[in-house]
Amino acid sequence: MSDYIFMLESHLSAEQNRVVAQVQAAAAEARVNLFLTGGAIRDMLAGHRIRDLDFTVEGDALAVARALLSDKAVKSLAQDSVRQAAELLFPGQVRASVSMARREEYARPGAQPRVTPATIHEDLRGRDFTFNAIALSLNRASLGLMLDPNNGMADLEHREIRAVHNRIFHDDPARLLRLVRFRVRLGCTVEPKTQGQYENARLEELEKRIPARRLFEELREIAEEQNPAEILRLLEEERLLALVSPALTGAKLNLSAIARWQKARELIPFSVELPVNHLALLLYFLTEKLTPKERAALIKATAMHKAEVELWERLPAETKALERQLRSPKLHKASEVYQLLSTARGEHILFLYLRSQHRLVHDRIRNYLQKYLPAAQEVTERDVSAAAGAEPGSAKFQKRKEQMIAERLDGRVRKPKPEPESAPSPVEAVKSESPAARRSRTSGTGRA
Repeated sequence: MSDYIFMLESHLSAEQNRVVAQVQAAAAEARVNLFLTGGAIRDMLAGHRIRDLDFTVEGDALAVARALLSDKAVKSLAQDSVRQAAELLFPGQVRASVSMARREEYARPGAQPRVTPATIHEDLRGRDFTFNAIALSLNRASLGLMLDPNNGMADLEHREIRAVHNRIFHDDPARLLRLVRFRVRLGCTVEPKTQGQYENARLEELEKRIPARRLFEELREIAEEQNPAEILRLLEEERLLALVSPALTGAKLNLSAIARWQKARELIPFSVELPVNHLALLLYFLTEKLTPKERAALIKATAMHKAEVELWERLPAETKALERQLRSPKLHKASEVYQLLSTARGEHILFLYLRSQHRLVHDRIRNYLQKYLPAAQEVTERDVSAAAGAEPGSAKFQKRKEQMIAERLDGRVRKPKPEPESAPSPVEAVKSESPAARRSRTSGTGRA
């Protein structure tokens, strides 16, 4: 096995590894070359958690996507017929994109590109920053081969942001926002030539050509970052946050609430998979101090869909019932708190932790995140199968798993009693006797 394949598998969750295998099988069936590219490779090499999987195909990427969608558990999030790309959602909330290797030519900044099929090397040479232009082969004949035509691995090691070519900001002005985000995410400095390109693009006011929907997509990326408060602070300092809303400045930029949300996220153990819509929380706290008119302008500036708006606007109303249940004195056992919160949405749990005025609610959520969730993960599928005599996925298996988790949380798991030690023989007892006890015993015998 290639060292890079081993590294990849080590960085991926079990669900993500299953997705990689599934996409590999679909690409092999379609007889096209498949590569893992972009953010997944960058984050793997930088030692960060891999959030999304970006696959690039030399050939018909949408045919591969259609084959994957034949599995009813896979959902389509979006399709781009121009770039021949599809966004998919797999079980376990794993997001993945499948895109055609391509060349893009732009008539003007921010315009739709003219797209033509290309090789993987041509595709990588047309990307934005060098550390985003690395690919890992997932083909049987070259499995684990790393392709790095722009020397992005060296730039990543030196923590330096370097543009792949001279027109990255003219071709796609949204990369101005991405550069600021990567500065924080990777702790990088900007290479002087790339910094000059950035400053020239700002002088030309290319940021005004960023499409509204790209602004929304960038907010979604910021919401998933470990330090969103610092990214927003830098965007405001660079006068780029005004693209989202001119009102987001000074006291109205609610960085203190966003920092508290950022800290609350750290309560979720790294090993625990708790799906959370972080974008809903970011947008709620980001708009909390805005007037209704200013919020409406922000929604329009980012081309936000109605369903996306409702996700954050309804948070206070949607969490009231859960708060009442968490305050109930009828919740006596840890397993009851676990059962209640395990059916709640992750963003609702964090929202209540940050906004509830009740100490009991606060304490129960903290216990759930830091104690009950890790303890529940200690109940393995192997343990449940052995106890239930059933395979994972069956109703009997699930029922027994819930019982075993409840027993563990409520402290009802019986530990095996230690075997009783056999009594020592008279000879062994004398040998183990202390000298003082032996003198006392023999002197007492003499007096008798």
